[in-house]
Amino acid sequence: MNEPENIFDAFRSAKDLPERKQLGHTPPAESSAGSIFFVTINCQQRGRNQLCQPKIANILLEAVRFNHGTEKWYANLFLLMPDHVHALLGFPIDQNMERVVSDWKRFTARTAKVEWQRDFFDHRLRHDESYAQKAEYIRQNPVRMGLIERAEDWPYVTENRPW
Repeated sequence: MNEPENIFDAFRSAKDLPERKQLGHTPPAESSAGSIFFVTINCQQRGRNQLCQPKIANILLEAVRFNHGTEKWYANLFLLMPDHVHALLGFPIDQNMERVVSDWKRFTARTAKVEWQRDFFDHRLRHDESYAQKAEYIRQNPVRMGLIERAEDWPYVTENRPW
């Protein structure tokens, strides 16, 4: 038997593979009620400061506060970085996480002219994960990136007490 010259020759071409099923973002509402999600939303173009400009940041954070005030989500922590955001969000049982985040992205794309990547990353915090550790990871992100020396000096953040 002849060995393939290139390891990739051993695999079938992509057209021969079955189509991958798209899975929805949203877990069943009854399983996520009271849960906190670590959410990351990226700009379409990475490496460029689209978000940490006072006028744009104000629009984004006001939209975060609006969603919080109208109980679309509970914004425990929402921090802007130049080309992405990190958040710890909770969602009421009557709200669909994917729809709420998509609506926020659509609104901010229109009003602040931000170009977002199509989807977002979310991870539900489990009982054995520390909310405090995740929050501190988010708060320290601008420090790790060399944008500031102390996390408390970062102006592009909004925070509420956790549920």
